Parts: sequence; structure tokens; C-alpha cells
Amino acid sequence: MNTWRNASLAVTAAAVLALTTACGQDQGTATPNGQAVGAANPAQQPAADGYGSDYGSGADAAAAPKTAGQLAVVDSKKLGKVLTDSEGFTLYRFDKDTASPPKSNCEGECAKAWPVVAAGDVTAAPGTDESVIGEITRADGSKQLTIGGWPMYRYVKDTKPGDTNGQGVGGTWFASAPDGKKAAPGGAGDAAEEAGGEPADLAGLSVRKDPKLGDIVVDKNGMTVYRFKKDSAWPMKTACTGACLEKWPVVEPVDKNDTEGILKKGFVTFDRPDGIEQQTIDCWPIYTYSGDSEPGDTNGQGVGGTWYAVSPQGKLVGASK
Repeated sequence: MNTWRNASLAVTAAAVLALTTACGQDQGTATPNGQAVGAANPAQQPAADGYGSDYGSGADAAAAPKTAGQLAVVDSKKLGKVLTDSEGFTLYRFDKDTASPPKSNCEGECAKAWPVVAAGDVTAAPGTDESVIGEITRADGSKQLTIGGWPMYRYVKDTKPGDTNGQGVGGTWFASAPDGKKAAPGGAGDAAEEAGGEPADLAGLSVRKDPKLGDIVVDKNGMTVYRFKKDSAWPMKTACTGACLEKWPVVEPVDKNDTEGILKKGFVTFDRPDGIEQQTIDCWPIYTYSGDSEPGDTNGQGVGGTWYAVSPQGKLVGASK
């Protein structure tokens, strides 16, 4: 009898420990704002990797890739020199692609939100180096334009020439400079990138000293990381779903060893009810902000009185209690 009782207690203790490790995740049953998140129609759920959840023309956007024609360079006050197609639409690059060797990792749903730019019938922008123009063969056999080895895309939410709505989406999509590097004021993107396209010397998550906010967490691209007051850490739940994720993309899982100065307690992956994996600090889900267009921006700070930058300990920075 005692043996059975001891075994039962051991199983119970193990279950409690597992819940503690997972920060009290209640997968598939979270009900932020009184709505069942886990019951969403999969076809309407936001896609991972910052693709965006509103694809506009859907399959049509990916069905017939258009060439860029005569490339042009536009001077942007915020982004510096930005590469556009012949119609003035911004061309983008994806951090999860590679330039050496050139390879695209944007397929399926991703390519609906980010239509590929077809190779062929492309002319270099006046005053730029023609040798940076190239092409790759995609998995479906089609040819895609590359600039400096980086595959080029448009964004379905850019509805008119000059739009840069794709800048910084998911912390992985950026307007292209004329040489294929990330567009940045004064050519700063050239100096900031190493081979592989990541900003120099930044871990997956690290700490930046902001002149107004003090020590705040930034992602591998130097973009400010935020928390949402309506989320909870115990049990771990999210109140940012659907359209909210278009403005506040989740921070994807980061290896513990790829961090600097961040609290490691409660540094776990949140398996969201919508199927997206999200990084947490001290069990709090963390996000970036689509309104931040370049490293150092903190435009999400205090938005709606519910969004705040995150301290290295996972606390809300500058939020009133």
C-alpha cells in the first residue's frame, strides 16, 4: 500500500515540476479577452517567421512573378538608398535566405506575402554596379532575381510606389540597398553587416543602453523587444493574436547560449495556441514592433498604455504599476 502511495506522489511531483519548467503553459486553451485562441481556423491563423497574415490576392501574388525591369534607387530619409523596380515598388531581402551561396528560404505561404521578383529583363539602376545582378533557380524551377547574392522580393502590403511597409517585418525582412545589403542611412547597413547578413557583434538577444529608457533588450538585428501588459506569465498566455501579430511580430525562439546579459530563468519557448513558437524572458512572451524601422527605434514604447520595452530581467520598462 505504501509503495503504491509513494509511486503516486512521485508521479504527481514530476507533473508539477514539468508545469513549473513550462511556466504554466496551458496550450490550446488560453482565452485572452474572453475568446478561445486555440479554436481559430488554421487558414486564418497568422503565419510564423513574420510573413504577415493578410496575403491580399493570396495564390495570385505567387502565381506569376514579375520582373523588376529598370531598377532605380530612391533616397529615403529613414532608410537611406533603397532599391526599387521600374514601377517604384520597394525590393526586399529576407534574413533567412543566404547570399553565399544564393538561396531562397521563402516558399509557400511566405511567397504569397512576399512575391518573388523574377529574373530576366532587368537593367541596373543608373550609377550602380551591374555585376551585383544575378539569379537563382527556385524549387519550382522558376528564376528569381538576386542582388549581391540576396534573393529579391516585393511585399503585398506595399500598395503604391515608395511604400516601405515591409521594413522590419518579423525582424527578418528589410528594404534592399543597391548592392543587396540592408538599406540604412548613410550606408550604415554596409558596415553593420558581416558575411551572412547579420548585424555585427549582436547575439540573438542582447542588451542596449537607450538614452531615455536605460537597459533594454534587443534582438539579433538590434530591434527593440517589447512585452504586452495583457499577456500573462503564469499560466503563460497571450492576448496578442490575429491582426495584433501584424503590428507586434513574435520573437522567435533563441538559443540560451546565443544571449548576452539576459535573465536565463524562465527563458523558455512558448508553444502558442495558434501554432507559432515564441521566445519568453522570465516566462513573459516577447515581441518586436512593425513601427520600428531601424535599430534604436522605440516607437512601440507605451503604445496603448499596454506595450513596453523589456528590461534584461524581463520587466516592463517605464510602465506604471
